[in-house]
Amino acid sequence: MKNRIQAHFINLVPSFVLGLVILSFFTGIPEVKVLIGTGSAGTSNGPALTSKINNPFGVVRGPAGDIWFCEYDGHTVRKMNQEGIISTIVGTGTAGYSGDGGPPIAATLFRPHEIRFDRDGNLFIADMSNHVIRKVNFDRNEISTVAGTGHEGFSGDGGLASLAQLRQPHSIQFDPQGHLYIADVGNNRIRLVNMATGMISTFAGTGAADNTIEGSSINDIALNGPRSIDFDRDGDLWLVLRNANQVWRFDMINRTVHHIAGNGIKGFTGNGGDARLASLSGPKGITIAPSGLVYIADTESHTIRMINPDSGTIYQVVGTGTKFDGEDGDPLRCGLARPHGVFADKDGSVLIGDSENHKIRVYRP
Repeated sequence: MKNRIQAHFINLVPSFVLGLVILSFFTGIPEVKVLIGTGSAGTSNGPALTSKINNPFGVVRGPAGDIWFCEYDGHTVRKMNQEGIISTIVGTGTAGYSGDGGPPIAATLFRPHEIRFDRDGNLFIADMSNHVIRKVNFDRNEISTVAGTGHEGFSGDGGLASLAQLRQPHSIQFDPQGHLYIADVGNNRIRLVNMATGMISTFAGTGAADNTIEGSSINDIALNGPRSIDFDRDGDLWLVLRNANQVWRFDMINRTVHHIAGNGIKGFTGNGGDARLASLSGPKGITIAPSGLVYIADTESHTIRMINPDSGTIYQVVGTGTKFDGEDGDPLRCGLARPHGVFADKDGSVLIGDSENHKIRVYRP
């Protein structure tokens, strides 16, 4: 991983504008631009830049190259195809929990937080306020529930995931073997669904909202608000703790946990320095680029921050630290409004769910 990251930083030139570090890479001057949305909340299909979207959270690129996102307030999953046209794929737009066994467009969702695709091209949805994980099988044009009963709580470990209880699942991701991990934030746990058997277990978290201890065994740790997860190319799991304002890495071979970023105090400090000493502000999204660079949606500071795991340094890469709707161009002059979703694309660009600006943006370093 070290060589990959160093190669990405060749010819990096730091400069200072308004006291902020600007990173200029060999690929050119960094830029940000709007891909989807007008800035007004709503739900309309058609050309991406004239279509309204409603509080987008999770965003990913799908298997066919389309850009998919879920709408927290719109209660839908939508996509932009490669011609730049928006369409609604899952959800009627009315909050609810219905439709299993039928077409996804006729189903109801309730504040979906994140979406992912499995290796077979099925879509999975963290249907947060329904306390379930939904699955869309496009071959059968059918939606179903794979984890959770629809009633919040904590139960079911050792049994079928569909009979277990979750509490406000916010984030989902698949490991290299294809098993499903769930950030069960309301239970302060990470749950694991074996996709071969359908059985659920607790992967990490005692249920206590206490401090996580450096070097602890995964089996014994407390987690304070496990909000967002992703896997790196080495197969390690990375976790954003919303309430603790920290980032941790799970060593999946040695089964230990390691502190990466955040001093535990909510704030917005430390850019250009040791990530562990920096303050984060309610981080709610994480994504790891093919280069190994780690991007964080630092939601309450209205910024996207980047961690270089080799040096342990944290940078501010998008946003000013103030909530507003910024213009295309310079990422450090472009305001964001409580961004939640981040997704590192194969080309190194980062898709951003700029939630309360009702836009999807792309950052190109």
